[in-house]
Amino acid sequence: MRGWLREAAGGLPRQFWFLWAGTLINRLGAFVVLYLAIYLTQDLHFTPSKAGLVLGAYGVGGAAGTLTGGVLADRWGRRPTMLTSQFAAAVLMLALGFADGFWQLLLGTLVLGLFTEGVRPAFQAMMIDVVPDADRVRAYSLNYWAINLGFACSAVLAGLAAKASYLLLFVVDAGSTLLTACISLIFLAETRPVRAAIRRVKGPGLGTVFKDRVFVVFLVLNFLIVLVFMQHTSTLPIAMTTDGLSTSTFGWVIAINGLMIVLGQLFVPKLIDGYNRSRVLALAILIVGAGFGLTAFADSAGFYAVTVVVWTLGEMLQAPSNSALVAELSPSLLRGRYQGVNSLSWSAGSALAPAIGGFVQQHGGNVVLWLSCAAIGGVVAAGQLLSGPARERRASELRVSELSPSEPPVATEILHEEDVTPPVPPRPAQ
Repeated sequence: MRGWLREAAGGLPRQFWFLWAGTLINRLGAFVVLYLAIYLTQDLHFTPSKAGLVLGAYGVGGAAGTLTGGVLADRWGRRPTMLTSQFAAAVLMLALGFADGFWQLLLGTLVLGLFTEGVRPAFQAMMIDVVPDADRVRAYSLNYWAINLGFACSAVLAGLAAKASYLLLFVVDAGSTLLTACISLIFLAETRPVRAAIRRVKGPGLGTVFKDRVFVVFLVLNFLIVLVFMQHTSTLPIAMTTDGLSTSTFGWVIAINGLMIVLGQLFVPKLIDGYNRSRVLALAILIVGAGFGLTAFADSAGFYAVTVVVWTLGEMLQAPSNSALVAELSPSLLRGRYQGVNSLSWSAGSALAPAIGGFVQQHGGNVVLWLSCAAIGGVVAAGQLLSGPARERRASELRVSELSPSEPPVATEILHEEDVTPPVPPRPAQ
C-alpha cells in the first residue's frame, strides 16, 4: 500500500498540495449550485421559467468569467486573479442568501458565475506551472479525485443543510470559498513565468488561441463529447422516470459515478502509463459512447446502473489524459488564455447539452437519443486518432521552444531606457 501511495501521490510539489486542498475544501462546501433550482422554485416560489433564467444567468457569467480569468491570469498573474475571484465569490454567495427579488438574483448569479468560474483558468495555469510534465497525469487524477469526493460529500451535506435552512446553504458555501481564498493568500506563491511579465510590442492575445488550429480541433472534439456526457444530468433522469423509476432511484444510480471515481481514479495513471495518449483518449471516448448507447436498451434500475458503470470507466480514463494534453498544448505565455478557452468549451457544451438532448428526446425518442450519443462517441474517437499525431508534434515543439526560446520577448512596458545598462564597448587591441 505504501508503494502504491508513493507512485500515486509521491514527489509532487508542495504548492500542488495546497491547490489540491483548496479544491477539496471548496467542493465540500459547494452547496448553492446543487440546490439553487430547488431553492428558487420551492422557497421563493419562482416559476420554472424564471428559475431557468436565473440559472442561465450563472452560465452566461461563467462563460465570460472563464475568458476574463484566462486573460488576467496571463497579464495580471495567477495568484491575484485567484484571490480576487475567490474573495468576491464568497461575498456574493453570502449576499445572494439574503436576496429575494427576481432581478437581484438574476444579476447576482450573473456576477457570481463571472467570479466563480473566473478562478478556474488561473488555477489550472498555476497547476501547470508547478507540476512537471511527467507528473501531470498523476496530478490531474488526484485533483479529479478530490473534485468528485467533495461533490459526493457536498450533495449529502447540502441536503441536510437545506432541511434546516436554505440560508445555511449560502453561508456554508461562502465560508468554504472564503477558507479556500485564505489558503491561496497564505500558502500560494505567484507562478507566472517571468517572460509573461515582459510583453512584446504587439503581444499575443486571446485571438491567438482561436487561430491555433491544432488546439481548436481538439476543443471541437472535446465539445462534442461534453454534449454526450452531460446527458446524465438532463435527459437521463427523464428517461428513467419515463420507465417508471423514482427520483430516489436515479439518485443512487448516478451516485455510482462518483463512488467509482473516488475508489478507482488513483489507479488510472499507472494503468495508462506508457500507452499512446491519443489511443487512450479514443478508447476512453468509445467506452463513454458505448455506455450511453446501452441506455437505449435499459428498462430497469439494474440495467441503468450497468450503463453508468460503463461510461464512468471511460470518463476515468479520459479526464486526466485530457487535462494533461491541454496543459502540454498551452504555451507558457498564454497558459491562462488556453485554459480559459478550454473551460469555455466545457461551459458551452454543458449549456447546450440539455437543450439539444431534450429536443432529440422529445422528437426522436430515447432510442434515437442514446444511439446518437454512441455514434458521436465513435466519430470523436476516430477524430482523436486522426488528429493525435499533429497534437503530439505540437506538444513536442512547445517543449523544445520553452526550453530554448528562439525569439526572446521585447521589454516594452516593463523596462524603461534608464533601467537598461548600455553595453560596454570592447577594449581596443593593444
